Amino acid sequence: MQVDIHSGPSFALGEITLPPGGAVRVEAGAMAMTRGDVQMTTSTRGGFMKGLRRSLGGESFFVNDYSSERGGVVGVAAVLPGDMTRVALEGSGALLVQSGSWTASDPGVEVDSTWGGGKSFFSGEGLLLLRCTGSGDLLVSSYGAIRPLELAPGEVMTLDTGHVVAFDESVQYAVRKAGGWKSTILGGEGLVTDFTGPGRVWYQTRNSSDLVEWMVSKLPAQRSS
Repeated sequence: MQVDIHSGPSFALGEITLPPGGAVRVEAGAMAMTRGDVQMTTSTRGGFMKGLRRSLGGESFFVNDYSSERGGVVGVAAVLPGDMTRVALEGSGALLVQSGSWTASDPGVEVDSTWGGGKSFFSGEGLLLLRCTGSGDLLVSSYGAIRPLELAPGEVMTLDTGHVVAFDESVQYAVRKAGGWKSTILGGEGLVTDFTGPGRVWYQTRNSSDLVEWMVSKLPAQRSS
């Protein structure tokens, strides 16, 4: 996948160049523009039930496949302001992506929301994990900038769950409370995740749950009659 990322890290736009005969799979609603010879086909990727399971995993029920006979460009953008990055899969491992971050991928990459290992990962955050396998590139997006890290074998790092974007399946993870009940309630922290290497981890500099809470705090108070 040839991708040029512009206007990051605040308002990133990914321009995917399709060679003659090339194709790319894009999350429904993520297309911002097309240029040249580009055709779009909408599907549920594998039938009605598989599309339904993807929607339960936090992704759209539908995906759009863009193809080109003579070559063209597809521009994609995420819902929230932030960055994008390209991640390569070589077929020997899997990448786990938080449900709102997958934006586009090569047709050779399988995005599975039925994988049972991630259904409770973001409990309390309203997010799930998608397991991406196969060979090809993915384009993942974030709220805020994306920070990539490489963990050595046995190296541990801790992230607030709302800041996780993606990580290699080789990385072990465990979700826990940030502290005792006092820290959880009064300290403003909820769940955190301990990651243990080896492998790659990508995290975002902002938390969309914090944005929602801030917006709610600015809404006029409801008065009972």
